[in-house]
Amino acid sequence: MNLAIGKLERVPLREVWAHEAYDFTAWLEQNIDVVNEALDLEIISVDREQAAGKFSIDLVGEDASGRKLIIENQLEKSDHDHLGKLITYLTAMQAKAAIWIVREPRPEHVAAIGWLNQALDADFYMVKVEAVRIAGSPAAPLLTLIAGPSEEAKEVGMARKEFAERYAIRNRWWTGLIERSKPKSRLHAHITPGDYSWIGVSSGFRGLNLNYSVKQDSRTAELYIDRGKSCEDENKALFDQLESHKSEIETAFGGALNWEGLEGKRACRISLTLTDGGYRSPDELWPTLQDSQIDAMIRLERALKPFILRLKGER
Repeated sequence: MNLAIGKLERVPLREVWAHEAYDFTAWLEQNIDVVNEALDLEIISVDREQAAGKFSIDLVGEDASGRKLIIENQLEKSDHDHLGKLITYLTAMQAKAAIWIVREPRPEHVAAIGWLNQALDADFYMVKVEAVRIAGSPAAPLLTLIAGPSEEAKEVGMARKEFAERYAIRNRWWTGLIERSKPKSRLHAHITPGDYSWIGVSSGFRGLNLNYSVKQDSRTAELYIDRGKSCEDENKALFDQLESHKSEIETAFGGALNWEGLEGKRACRISLTLTDGGYRSPDELWPTLQDSQIDAMIRLERALKPFILRLKGER
């Protein structure tokens, strides 16, 4: 059987819609089902040229669930100006979705839409519009989704927000702890507050650091022994020398300590972990929690110092 197969031709957009607002936006208002089919949405109504401050939004719509959405059209290459408008209009209208229809999506704007879907509690779509025909037929619109929301993107966005929040909280914890420690000890007085779970200073013996660490519900004061890669034997030898004075050290400290040879790992530690709170504890408890952590560090450093000075090994 011989089938006649036509050749698909692309038609310059300006031959179909000469003017972006008067022609394309007006046509889209009457044919919103084209967008629904391309994006698997249920937009049930749209209105043209709604005001957002000094600007006019191309189309403002509503889907079947009642979500407000905005549509910005650009029959040219995507540009920064229209990306800014898209975000401005979304905010001004308190919309939950934004659709950017362009002739040619630039890679940097595709990436920006991907980032917005991760970072904000709204859905962003970038759509490429083309006009096509077959064997002299009337031109037809062809909309292709280039970037859009997904469950994976939202999950990545939530994870990033959680990490950012965690970093900010830990930085605030260390800022408070360092300030509270200064009247009691100069040991960590010159540390710059960081975002990570620990801060530390050298004990004066190479590879032996006095570290604070904090988790959501606990905090630690420790001596961390690590001279770097290929130094596992040195680390263990230093730990063993100190552990041989375990009873004396714990008596000077005023309580039991955790002695961790960290078998299978290169580093060792001697520590006290306080489990009555961490950086997720209510803010009003932070001073008390930090004070007890500082007290543990002061006692640990004083208990270990005489024995660190006796260590055999390269200083």
